[in-house]
Amino acid sequence: SLPHLARRSITFDRGTEFTDWPYLQASIGTQTWFCDPQSPWQKGTVENTNRRARKWLSREVNPLSLSDRDLTEICNHLNATPRKCLGYKTPAEVFRQKLLAQIRRTS
Repeated sequence: SLPHLARRSITFDRGTEFTDWPYLQASIGTQTWFCDPQSPWQKGTVENTNRRARKWLSREVNPLSLSDRDLTEICNHLNATPRKCLGYKTPAEVFRQKLLAQIRRTS
């Protein structure tokens, strides 16, 4: 339910789990991109987030066994954790600030 300003593009790695990307692109109206093969630095945020998520989600857990509530809880933990790279603000705080600034610029 993000405003269109907040979902201008999505970048995927080259895994087979993203074979249905055209449906996602069409349904949310955003541009999609793929990382180049053998270029992990292009998805550094994904790798960092995966490492952080392991605090609540071990490798032994089948992702399909998780409920939407479980996934929302993990997302909330990730978005509420202050980050050094964000000046010790949380991702949620920075996202809100940037979204509000963008809305003000377009109004």
